[in-house]
Order: sequence, then structure tokens, then C-alpha cells
Amino acid sequence: MTILHDLAATIEARKTADPESSWTAKLLAKGPEKAAEKFGEEAVEAIIEAVRGDRGRLAAEAADVLYHLLVMLAARDVALDDVLSELARRSGTSGIDEKAGRNRT
Repeated sequence: MTILHDLAATIEARKTADPESSWTAKLLAKGPEKAAEKFGEEAVEAIIEAVRGDRGRLAAEAADVLYHLLVMLAARDVALDDVLSELARRSGTSGIDEKAGRNRT
């Protein structure tokens, strides 16, 4: 198991926790929309630190992005392994080819 799997398992366990006792439970209790909003906020903060060039701050913000991504996925019952399987499926495929092969709606 990786640290991301450990974190995803902790987040999953927090789904039934008291929102007054857990930040994760509080986020999840507010619904998938709030989880998505928080993910977006953290992504913007990571972008700002990437532009500024502070490696330490970027690493910290990237950790926040990964955490909030996992919360957002949990809010919609998407497992980390589903995301990892999708990455594995794309492995060895040019990003240009992969993007061109996506279904357009």
C-alpha cells in the first residue's frame, strides 16, 4: 500500500465520522460540490506557488491538492484504484494520441 492508498482509506473511514471531530468528515458532509470547490481552491494555490518558484511551498500545496482530490473522489464514490487503473491504461500512449482518442460529446 502507498501513502495515497493509506490516505484514501482514512478519507473513506471519515465518511461516517462526526463532522465536528474531523475536517474530512466536515468537508464530506457539505457534499460533492463543496469538495470540488475546495479542490479547485487548492489547485489555484499550487499554481501560484509553481509560478513563484518556491519549491517548499509548492510541495506543501501539492500535498493539499492530492488530499482534496482524494476527498473529492470519495465524495462521488470514485476509488483511487479506479484512477490508477485509468493511468495504467494510458501508460505508454502518447498524450497527443490519448487526447485525440477520447470520445467527444
